[in-house]
Amino acid sequence: MKKVFLIIMTAVMVVACQNNKSELEEVQTSELRTRTCATDKILQEKIKKNPALSSRMSNLETLSKTNLLQTHNKQNQKYKISVVLNVLYNTPDENISDEQIQSQIDVLNQDFNALNSDYSLVPTIFSNVKANVGLTFELDKIIRVYTPNKIWENYDEMKKAAKGGINPTSPGTKLNMWVCKLGKLGSPYPVLGYAQFPGDDVSTDGVVITTNAFGLSKKPPFDLGRTATHEVGHWLNLRHIWGDEFCGDDMIADTPKHDDQNAGVPQYPHYSKCPGSPIEMTMNYMDYCDDIALYMFTNDQKKRMLSALRTPGSRASYAVIK
Repeated sequence: MKKVFLIIMTAVMVVACQNNKSELEEVQTSELRTRTCATDKILQEKIKKNPALSSRMSNLETLSKTNLLQTHNKQNQKYKISVVLNVLYNTPDENISDEQIQSQIDVLNQDFNALNSDYSLVPTIFSNVKANVGLTFELDKIIRVYTPNKIWENYDEMKKAAKGGINPTSPGTKLNMWVCKLGKLGSPYPVLGYAQFPGDDVSTDGVVITTNAFGLSKKPPFDLGRTATHEVGHWLNLRHIWGDEFCGDDMIADTPKHDDQNAGVPQYPHYSKCPGSPIEMTMNYMDYCDDIALYMFTNDQKKRMLSALRTPGSRASYAVIK
């Protein structure tokens, strides 16, 4: 009887290990093919658990729109945001180097100041709306912690020391970024990253990026640091350019209507299926294309982000005027 029990238990353990291995392999391979951002999905889950969050965000949206009207006279103001980098690693390869981290900070500073080399590729039709946001990101500190977690499947657990993660440093005044091996978080594909919109709980505020998509690397198609640019855009109150539904609203006036997310490297011009068939702005950082195909924000996206930095209760406590 004992022998039979041992045989059964051994078989169960082998199957479990194989399943865990195949899941990790899927994360390592499939995340290199498909961009998946869990920001909106997680927001909807949080609102279901806490309906008051929706009201809080709605109130902030009203305040932000008021500040948006006042933003025109302050378009040339420059802001600095301090960044705390939280690295969670299970293997030596996941303990990314200081150079890798700095490469991501450099990309953010280039992308948010229109200093990226591909900024000149913006098509003529969009040249009158492309924008220099004027934000500088400064690395404040790096925190490294070994974790027994091989993969993170539940959102926000990486932000809690009790769950094997790292508690945020100075939440409310510093942008915390977590770098760790993300799983699917309930999505069809492994997630590249997600961010928390203004108005949510300060104890979980920040941006999360999967290890393989953080900073510059030699592993295309998410090798140029644009995942962090996309997620910081969310953190500063930008929505996906397609509005997360067919011909949805991204709350931005100078972006064309997109019928859905784009992927890969779309051929230009790419026409929308929305009324009027506008040319889609596939190169906007808030789309889902490969890193090499993303290289612009718009003037109205800039205004919305700057409004978040000027709105009390939103991001005003994070920004320092340069």
